[in-house]
Amino acid sequence: MSAQSDTYQSVWDAIADTPEQAANLRARSDLMRAIAQIVTSHGWTQSDAAQRCGITQPRMNDLLRGRLSRFSLDALVNIAAALGQRVHLELEPA
Repeated sequence: MSAQSDTYQSVWDAIADTPEQAANLRARSDLMRAIAQIVTSHGWTQSDAAQRCGITQPRMNDLLRGRLSRFSLDALVNIAAALGQRVHLELEPA
């Protein structure tokens, strides 16, 4: 008996049940990573960053630790906007 090996385009495709879920996970991950990069590049403490974003420090900790399941796409867009960022989405064939 041979072991079946599935290949996926991304980790999100591997863990999501549907292509739609994978796309949402990918978008949230990208946005979360960009927000974390802004916070670290400015050298803000979690408390400073949370205040600038209009969220609590524990929530900022979740964001910086990559706890993706705790953030909706809407919440991440709002956080980015609070940091003076404009979110730009692109569509491309799958």
